[in-house]
Amino acid sequence: MDFSPVWDQLGQSVAAVPQSTLLMAAVAAMLLGMLGSFVLRQIPSLGRLMRTTSTLGLMGILVLVVLQLSRMDPRFDMAVPALGLPEQVVEGDETRVPLARDGHFWLQAEVNGHPANFLVDTGATLTAISNETAFQAGVEPRRAGLPIRMQTANGPVSAELATIDDLRFGNVTAHGLDAIIAPGLGPTNVLGMNLLSRLASWRVENNVLILVPHDPQAVTS
Repeated sequence: MDFSPVWDQLGQSVAAVPQSTLLMAAVAAMLLGMLGSFVLRQIPSLGRLMRTTSTLGLMGILVLVVLQLSRMDPRFDMAVPALGLPEQVVEGDETRVPLARDGHFWLQAEVNGHPANFLVDTGATLTAISNETAFQAGVEPRRAGLPIRMQTANGPVSAELATIDDLRFGNVTAHGLDAIIAPGLGPTNVLGMNLLSRLASWRVENNVLILVPHDPQAVTS
């Protein structure tokens, strides 16, 4: 990625696949299948077991790759509204967000008063919003700001730095939050560590994301 100090995660979920253990696992599974074909002639039962294990391994790797692509490629959009989001609640000083059925934590937030859903990504340095959210919430790229090159499933794209004046969810409010307007996200928005680091604390307990702000605000409707 050309701008890794600023944005080191959005593209990595896809771009890092060839460098990760997934690639090694795929090669190992294919080699196991080839070896199984040779063994099949001498020890049929062992050969069939090796080939079956190879096939199941490759299928599992394919599922993992598709799940990675779904986070970055609009063609694999997760259709969050169709899935329905678990209800986030405020209990005391905490905003509690249950794990969604797709295996992610999703926040129902407001960007400059505009409703928007955010996928929480603790590996993302900066918060990122889609072109659609930026347009509807009136978030504009910074003047004279240099474009950022980021890698997505569709290839490298240009993203632009911006500032979110007001971001709210549960009892959390953030002002002047750095963000990236990222066309590679499709309709998805991503909440990064630059927001989470502003909190007093955050943690995950029993598949519930618990966010505790320094200064709890009135609950957003």
